[in-house]
Amino acid sequence: MDKVTMITLMYDFYGQLLTERQQKFIELYYGNDYSLGEIAENFGVSRQAVHDTLKRTENMLKNYEDKLRLVDKFLTQRNKLAEAARLLDECTDSPPRQVVRAREILQEVLEMDRG
Repeated sequence: MDKVTMITLMYDFYGQLLTERQQKFIELYYGNDYSLGEIAENFGVSRQAVHDTLKRTENMLKNYEDKLRLVDKFLTQRNKLAEAARLLDECTDSPPRQVVRAREILQEVLEMDRG
């Protein structure tokens, strides 16, 4: 998984544990693709200050994940649900209505994660 995706996922899980400033910097840099210079200009600080804040915040997010493993658990569960959905899709010879309903439920859960 690429760095941006991982930081974004960790932010989704642990963002509320950050200060408002840290949240804003992460949102602007990773979510809105602002440059360090653009963030610095908006907040009246140096590019170095933005860089340092982002690095400290990234390290905090990684430390939270190392301790709590919420992103890892989420990804593991998502992969297992996707595998179960795939296995149900392989049941093609007039599957019973329970299989059809199980397939629908899994699809609903997988779509909730995306939106």
